[in-house]
Amino acid sequence: MAEEKNLVQEFEKGRAQLMNVSAQKQQLTFQSQSLELTLTELEKSKEKKVLKAVGSILISVDKDEAQKEIKKQKDSADLKLKTIAKQEEVLVNKLNKLKTEIEGKTKKEK
Repeated sequence: MAEEKNLVQEFEKGRAQLMNVSAQKQQLTFQSQSLELTLTELEKSKEKKVLKAVGSILISVDKDEAQKEIKKQKDSADLKLKTIAKQEEVLVNKLNKLKTEIEGKTKKEK
């Protein structure tokens, strides 16, 4: 009975972690998509200079420089997204294993 309680607590803890990881994944996905859209719009632009928000001001920067910076940010977000996706997969597998274990112990006791 105590072992089953520990398994349930571990499952709940894992579920909370999964919710956090899923929220992070959603944020990173949105960030990556937003950066991709920004890159697309920059590529369409015929301007040599673009405005960049720095704090509460806008400054004029070279379009190519802005594209490199945004590409770097997107690559970073995509790498983090892959890492988060792997964490999510590991947590889902762990939770499925715990669920099976809990169900097995519950059936044994009945």
